[in-house]
Amino acid sequence: MPRKSTSVHCAAVDLGATSGRVMVGTWSHHRLELKEVHRFPNAVRQVGDNAYWDIAGLWEQVQQGLDLAAKSLPEGDILASVGVDTWGVDYVLVDQTGRAVYPTHAYRDDRTQAGLSSLVADPKILRKIYRATGIPAIFLNSSLQLAETVATHPAITTIAKRCLFLPDYFNFLLSGKMTNGQSIAGTAQLLNVKTGGWSRSTLKHFGVPAGWFTPPLTSGTGLGRVRDMPALKRTRVIAVPGHDTTCAYDAIPAAADGTDILLSSGTWSLVGMENDRPLLNDGAIAARVANDQTGRGDYRPLVNVIGLWLLEETLKEFKARPQKAAEWTKLINAARALPASEHLLDVTDSAFGNPTSMRRAIDQQLKRRRLKLPRDLAAYTRLICDSLGQGHADVIANLTKLSGRTFKRIIMVGGGAQNALLCQATANAAGLPVLSCQLEGSAVGNMANQLIALKAVKDLPEFRRHLTKQLKSKTYQPGTG
Repeated sequence: MPRKSTSVHCAAVDLGATSGRVMVGTWSHHRLELKEVHRFPNAVRQVGDNAYWDIAGLWEQVQQGLDLAAKSLPEGDILASVGVDTWGVDYVLVDQTGRAVYPTHAYRDDRTQAGLSSLVADPKILRKIYRATGIPAIFLNSSLQLAETVATHPAITTIAKRCLFLPDYFNFLLSGKMTNGQSIAGTAQLLNVKTGGWSRSTLKHFGVPAGWFTPPLTSGTGLGRVRDMPALKRTRVIAVPGHDTTCAYDAIPAAADGTDILLSSGTWSLVGMENDRPLLNDGAIAARVANDQTGRGDYRPLVNVIGLWLLEETLKEFKARPQKAAEWTKLINAARALPASEHLLDVTDSAFGNPTSMRRAIDQQLKRRRLKLPRDLAAYTRLICDSLGQGHADVIANLTKLSGRTFKRIIMVGGGAQNALLCQATANAAGLPVLSCQLEGSAVGNMANQLIALKAVKDLPEFRRHLTKQLKSKTYQPGTG
């Protein structure tokens, strides 16, 4: 007879712009054990002049992963729940039955550039929208994407009945419930930053039908059981913070006194802080602070820095690029052995958004400034990491000024936290120690919210206290490398 388990198992569907995965978390005796059961690639699909996501392909991989998750458990155990997190801003337009009625564009599509130019040309409107939503004007915003869709294809306002952000859409496929999660909705530049509801004036400005959305759900809301997957018929779907950055920040063991800077480093670097109120003054507008809503009533003001996308895309230009962990270590060590970069890239350059060749985009910026080009991959790696370190430091300086707070430490998670060169470059540029945590940030934060909803853990501070005891970390002191 199968034993009765005291462990709680949950699955995190964690979708990123370059890869996705399904992980199983087992909570037992105040410890979280992780197991990756399925990983798969993801990429922007360029079709003509536009960029799209393969949503059907992602859903197929999600189903495979969840089936493997259920099969990975000891006999007699079940997955108690599943939660989905993805990158921000992108969405699926559906009819009343949930059928997709418009292709899902990828946020790197430049179809929004005309709308962005128009928006930033009117400082009065720009300030009004920022004060309403707490989100800066960035080409990838859902607001600009939706405005372009409505302007280009006006009939869509009749055909589409709902707008589901990507976690919302996958939650619908799993549970049959069409909802909008507050955390992921907060990335859209359409949510009222003070009330947590939709900003009617902003929706009107962009021409987006208010009826496409439902009142945003708080994080941890249950959506019912998984449907159409026999192996998960007893598994609950929980609306975790759908934004992967919010999930990653939830996993970071930040100090309760608010003296930590939080840095989630991957394709994007998200540099921010925890706060009980948004930052909405003119300085925040100029610094492009995005007031991330957690779905629990508090905020994480942060700034997007382009991140390791620079390196990921540059690698494609070299035949001898790293594929395995040992090869990555060799490349990073070779880059560390080089002198620190005398001149740095301007990582805010819009040319780095989605170039046909990242190496060429880097070279063109350097040529315009009459600077020497890197001679090999190690030199590009050194330049990119040093430049990102300074980019992180610039954001931290702005957040310090805007918040009036004194920060004592940077906690870094994500893929970049395993890059010793990037960690040291960040510590040196910011003049603060960097605590690099070996932490599957977004997946762990996803699971933390599930465990709280399941009442296996009291709250986020309690989860963080327990998690800290099992984390492997390394501290990089400024000026030591």
